[in-house]
Amino acid sequence: MSGPELVTLGCRLNIAESETMRALAADQDDLVIINSCAVTAEAVRETRRAVRRARRDRPDARIIVTGCAAQIEPQAFAAMPEVTRVIGNREKNEAASFAFPAGAPAGTDVRVSDIISVRATAPHLVAGFAEHARAFVEVQNGCDHRCTFCVIPYGRGNSRSVPAGMVIDRIRALVDAGYEEVVLTGVDLTSYGPDLPGAPTLGQLVERILRHVPALARLRLSSLDSVEIDERLFDLLTGEPRVMPHLHLSLQAGDDMILKRMRRRHSRAQAIATVARLKARRPEIAIGADLIAGFPTEDEAMAANSLALIDECDIVFGHIFPYSPRAGTPAARMPQVDPRRARERARRLREASARRRAGWLDGLVRSRQRVLIERDGRGHTESFARVRMEGPRLPAGKVLDVAITAREDDMLVGVPA
Repeated sequence: MSGPELVTLGCRLNIAESETMRALAADQDDLVIINSCAVTAEAVRETRRAVRRARRDRPDARIIVTGCAAQIEPQAFAAMPEVTRVIGNREKNEAASFAFPAGAPAGTDVRVSDIISVRATAPHLVAGFAEHARAFVEVQNGCDHRCTFCVIPYGRGNSRSVPAGMVIDRIRALVDAGYEEVVLTGVDLTSYGPDLPGAPTLGQLVERILRHVPALARLRLSSLDSVEIDERLFDLLTGEPRVMPHLHLSLQAGDDMILKRMRRRHSRAQAIATVARLKARRPEIAIGADLIAGFPTEDEAMAANSLALIDECDIVFGHIFPYSPRAGTPAARMPQVDPRRARERARRLREASARRRAGWLDGLVRSRQRVLIERDGRGHTESFARVRMEGPRLPAGKVLDVAITAREDDMLVGVPA
């Protein structure tokens, strides 16, 4: 084995940061780094399971836990006998966090500082993404909003943006290294810019990337807040062919009262209208969305409104999970929905999204698509439909014209066109 083993949970931003850590700890062959997520209680439990699995599989390795769960609950992970070191979201970008000098004291080492005090973020120029055909570039971190269910601001700090010049330099280096697709990541991507001189917007950043890196074939955006899609960004999403027609929207619910209690900034009608405008201008746009089932006080009528949103917003990629209370959040003090009922509502949302996705994929059969080839002879179309390639194994990282011949469950089947 060469370099550390990375276990990455959670969001695309974690993927980007894991590659930074892989580079910072490149000489540490006996290290397992678990980059955790804290978005739900289940995500924290999965981090604990990953720690125990790492110790079972690598009994002699040093185990570092980092990420949002480590930032929010450092002592809980420090108490696990399998853990060697706990580092925060600030510290995981520092090479010293992965060094183990001779004579270091025994016991679990905790290196977690106050993330709220962090005022800057910057992308680290990694040479490549070891396990990915696309590259992920952090342009924003943290969040200034305080949704009542969310602990992520306490794991990531306040919103801060990477200057456009640094982003462009990194993307240019990645394109020079052979990457044809780049994904812009952030905790609250559409809040990019107000903390920078001149207060640039996300739309202006995208314009500059496309202008200054003309060799970049595909630019993809991670999760967006629908209420913050301004006209400049809307025009790019719907009119720029190098910006991929795939949007993941942070919707969370489809009922106005629940949205208000979540302290979201959009209404049900605004979400539906935004998607309708996007698809009217660019029909091939595929919509994904985060949805929480069983939020406190949600009754059956409210749940039905969220269920109907699947069809009304044509959600083909549903990131759906039952609500779980997070200590310290306002929602944890609200009247709770029975967890069994929340899980049942989540099941109905997943089934509705799966039906929508199946119909969408059926509509792509016998079409021609541009596919980024990834590992194991699979890939994704511009609209992020998964494709299994038939025939000889193709080189990963290249974009090819592909004829779609069939659908197999959640995946299309294709051959080079």
